[in-house]
Amino acid sequence: MSAILSADDLNDFISPGVACIKPVETLPLQKPADTANSYEVTTEDKLPAEPPPPAHITLTDCLACSGCVTSAEAVLISLQSHSEVLHALDSAPCLTQHRSYQREAGYTKGDLDGTTTIPKDAEKVFVASVSPQVRASLAATYGTTEQEAGWMIEQLLSGPKGLKTGGKYGNDFAWIIDTNAMRELGLVLGTEEVLASSATTEDTISFEAEGTTTTQPKKPILTSACPGWICYAEKTHPHVLPHLSRLKSPQALTGTLVKTVLSRTLHIHPSQIWHLAIMPCFDKKLEASRAELTDIYWQPLSTPTPTPATPVRDVDCVITARELLMLAESRSISFPALPRQPLSHSSHPPFPDPKLNTFLFPHSHSPISSLRKPQLPVAGSSGGYLYHILRTQQALYPGSAIHSVRGRNADVIEYTLSLHDRVLFRAARYYGFRNIQNLVRKLKPGKQSRMPGGKMLGARKPGLKAEMDYAYVEVMACPGGCTNGGGQIKVEDVGALQGVRQGQGQKEWLARVDEAYYSMEEEGSAGDEAAYDAEGDVLMNGVDASDVVNGISKSYIKGIVARWAALTGLDEEKLVYTSYRKVDSDVGKEKGREMERVVELAGKIGGGW
Repeated sequence: MSAILSADDLNDFISPGVACIKPVETLPLQKPADTANSYEVTTEDKLPAEPPPPAHITLTDCLACSGCVTSAEAVLISLQSHSEVLHALDSAPCLTQHRSYQREAGYTKGDLDGTTTIPKDAEKVFVASVSPQVRASLAATYGTTEQEAGWMIEQLLSGPKGLKTGGKYGNDFAWIIDTNAMRELGLVLGTEEVLASSATTEDTISFEAEGTTTTQPKKPILTSACPGWICYAEKTHPHVLPHLSRLKSPQALTGTLVKTVLSRTLHIHPSQIWHLAIMPCFDKKLEASRAELTDIYWQPLSTPTPTPATPVRDVDCVITARELLMLAESRSISFPALPRQPLSHSSHPPFPDPKLNTFLFPHSHSPISSLRKPQLPVAGSSGGYLYHILRTQQALYPGSAIHSVRGRNADVIEYTLSLHDRVLFRAARYYGFRNIQNLVRKLKPGKQSRMPGGKMLGARKPGLKAEMDYAYVEVMACPGGCTNGGGQIKVEDVGALQGVRQGQGQKEWLARVDEAYYSMEEEGSAGDEAAYDAEGDVLMNGVDASDVVNGISKSYIKGIVARWAALTGLDEEKLVYTSYRKVDSDVGKEKGREMERVVELAGKIGGGW
């Protein structure tokens, strides 16, 4: 690893040319200069014999440092990569090969008999979660549907021709979870958060613990599902932290559900559950490394801890679409040659709770499958948070209409919900860091001048207050949304993968990925006959139409959360919410001479600042 890490070649960065300053701490200490003879000449024998060793940087260093505001690809891939997946699979035998989950999951009453023993600490359960953006990227690459791409991923992770064909133990993944399920949970809870914020005045909000799980966010509420945006806010613009949604991202929600439910129902320690997330961007690796997303934040205080008490991540490893192909190649598996059909139900054990099993893995003819439907282009490619909130607000005001106005570019859109020329709700979408910088600048509070009678410094200009009178803003770091994540397959990669020369540009390629994302097939389309209303929502017997918004039943999702909390014995707050904090850098600092030391060290390594 080089002494200086640069983000020049990344496309999920915040500021180009930002160098990591952590390596300066590896430089040897300089002996104090002898001032007795100011004309002394240094000879060769007094020079360092060899250069300092290369720096070793961990994700903890990245998260604790504000000297860099981007995900350094060299650091992230070295710590969370396809090699780490193979290492984990070969580290311990798979628990599913030694235990009957039908008995352990609670499908039959009674305690275990003497024929089944508690698993050894070395045995593990392997679980994977896959985002729809990754499936869309693979679908566009190999000319398949998004659903078929998902089946190919299942075949690789759990199929007979997949990863289990090699390795020390022949391990595979017991469950492959579609993060769309937890996304729906996030949409419902995120909408409730916005509705609660609209009914709360700023005077009643406590600002003593801004950014904590028990603090109501300030208006406008900003999306918190994008880790690149969160890292940027925590390190460079802490004034926006009170506006961040407290809700965990679908990746984090899935990780928390996997670790809490399986550890409780299978009576194993969370460290015996290894969770792999396959995501569209590298910043998701940073999210998985957050201290707030470990078991110490949801474990009861009375729970005995191992020695030493090491926090267990809710998500152990994150890889991207490109790294997934590298994973297949490392086991000499041709990904496009994998079967494009689903695995049989018998190849996976049922998830250790019938209700959660139906939620995570719905059958094609189940009511929840009939409700679910593909994302619409108007919802965007980043989960549809803003769209679901708008549709929920629209349902509260029959006859209201949603209007959109494009901003200075396609990644800035303002939405208003109005009824009889009266604006009821205002929201916006900001994608890409250039637009995000404009957003945080508008949210920055002014400072009172120290001069007597002076005006507020940095105060908003007249007319700007109306522009920022949003109740909610969907913020994503990548231009175009999550389908354009830094870990997605790029147009220049497609030619090498398919063995043909590509004549299209990145913009045309992204349009193909978006098309695959929006055209995902309905899980209940095979044989299900469901009627739709004028807005596209499913009308089913026994289901209150007012309870269903955009194919998602609020009461059903609330029931899932209640079941999750009851099954684990944990508070809902600990399960679904997280916190944020201002990051102050102590890298290269020393009390009394911080700036002098940084300048000195910068000169020693060649400057560049």
